[in-house]
Amino acid sequence: MALGLIAGFFVLTPAPSATAADDDTFTVALTDEVDSLNPFLGVLANSYEMWAMTYNFMVGYSMKDMSPQPELATKWETSPDGKTWTFHIRDDVKWTDGQQLTAADIAYTYNRVLHGTVEANNWSSYLNNVTSVTAPDAGTVVLKLSRANAVLPLLPIPIVPEHIWKNVSEKAMKSFGNAPTPGHPIVGSGPYILEEGKTGGSTFKFVANKNYWDGAPHVEHVDFRVFKSTDPAVQALIKGEADFVDDITALQVRALKGKDGITAGNNISPLFEEIGFNTGAVDTKTNKPIGDANPAVLDPKFRHALGYAVDLDRIVKSAFQGAATPGSTVVPSPYTTWHWNPPDDEKFSFDLDKAGQLLDEAGYKKGSDGKRTLPNGKPIAPLRLFSRSDSEFSTNIMNFLKEWLADLGIDSKVTAMDSGKLGDVILSGEFDLFQWDWYVEPDPDGILADFTCDQRGGLSDSWYCDKDYDAMYKQQNGEMDKAKRIEIVKAMQQKLYEDSPYIVVAETTQGQAVRTDRFACFQPQPDPGGVWLIQYGGHNYNQFRPTSQAGDCDGVASALGASSSSSTKSSDDGGGSNAAAWIAGGVVVIALVGGGVLLLRRRSTAAERE
Repeated sequence: MALGLIAGFFVLTPAPSATAADDDTFTVALTDEVDSLNPFLGVLANSYEMWAMTYNFMVGYSMKDMSPQPELATKWETSPDGKTWTFHIRDDVKWTDGQQLTAADIAYTYNRVLHGTVEANNWSSYLNNVTSVTAPDAGTVVLKLSRANAVLPLLPIPIVPEHIWKNVSEKAMKSFGNAPTPGHPIVGSGPYILEEGKTGGSTFKFVANKNYWDGAPHVEHVDFRVFKSTDPAVQALIKGEADFVDDITALQVRALKGKDGITAGNNISPLFEEIGFNTGAVDTKTNKPIGDANPAVLDPKFRHALGYAVDLDRIVKSAFQGAATPGSTVVPSPYTTWHWNPPDDEKFSFDLDKAGQLLDEAGYKKGSDGKRTLPNGKPIAPLRLFSRSDSEFSTNIMNFLKEWLADLGIDSKVTAMDSGKLGDVILSGEFDLFQWDWYVEPDPDGILADFTCDQRGGLSDSWYCDKDYDAMYKQQNGEMDKAKRIEIVKAMQQKLYEDSPYIVVAETTQGQAVRTDRFACFQPQPDPGGVWLIQYGGHNYNQFRPTSQAGDCDGVASALGASSSSSTKSSDDGGGSNAAAWIAGGVVVIALVGGGVLLLRRRSTAAERE
């Protein structure tokens, strides 16, 4: 079928059938950029996906519930006080240039995180309280800690080859792209080898690692193509020019429903969307203010008042086409063990009168012209609202916000830009509000870490910093009594809710579609109900295969296209039921995970920085 958009409705026409010649190349259509092939620099989900294809973790994720699963480490043990962890490493893993992967490579990678600056941005929180990492022999890694770390043993840090990366200095790391050159593919240990592509590029080409320790992949080539929006990406899928598309809208999922050869769905994805504030950007070396934030957004009372000026139901219905639920805190509601639910009398609801009352009480009163002023009587300059140009719902949300602010007597201006530029604007501190999102892990440590003072200039995009919050973060990270840790985590969410560096607007699903007439055996994560690609880890790149070879997908009955699977058509209608499925699925995840589980912290797509 071919896809067109006419007056808001999708028109489908017959698509070409698949050919056997296509079986050796699987093409993924992305609607977001790859911000770095260097696993110490990138923050976008698509970058994480390519790292997972290229490198392994010492301890990875299960497909069922994302709980810790052996990868390079086959087993581990810890001392009774939690201060010594010993990991036993596989002896059958080689780098793609033929050299042996040993515990020394793992220790080298972790020590770059411990002692580096650039390297620490993405990964330091996973090594909280770790004082040393050693490799006493080729098969053993030992972590020494100053005090227990509640999120171990999961360590989803891509392991890089020491013999390659030792030539990249700390200074060079800041701009090292890790791109392949002709005849010199990237050296890794994962199921695929990157042969072509560069940061910000439109095409990335991978070839199968025939000597992969967990068995050679079933498909020779994987190509990624980056599109500027979802419409041409979906068209490419329907025309047979792509085999998989990610991050499509609920309307597009609905349009694909029931079409032969295509399976589409809104799948469980631990993602929330937020409106973020500039709470005070600083030079991280001198702690002196930088940028030009509007004085109003520096005030937590002003920010919190605006929480009552956001119509969450309208955002869910209009911006997300019903494929979401209203948000509340940075730990989504499906994570019932950790989620703090605001009391009814404190929960944000769309109430412009209450928002106006709180603004009045905080000194932001209306003048004779109907416009609000700062507490000192000066006019509030128009607030700068930034959205992501490659995300239609992002701009819609900020346009809605502009309307609601106007009703309160506050002028504002919406500016849409690509995610890379928006990331630069945020780092410069030259903004007031922005719209973005985060993937959230079942264990809350990762998302909570992003609001600590140390993450300013790194993963923090709100520049939030509070000493009391930092103290609570440190306390929960080392608290081995789960009940006590839960209490601290909920108190942290309450503080963030009150200080409002974010207004969490929605918990969303992920729209995806696959040409199941060509390729099959995509196991969902979490299983059942989860996403088929853009997962935590690279499992499915070693699992999927041409449909003609699918069979029972090695006994994985839940895998898309398995002989025991019931359908190769749309799995979801893109409507409100999706959000219910996400919530139900999320509860299952939490019930299954039980203990501490930490997923990668990352933005969703090209429109998402991190």
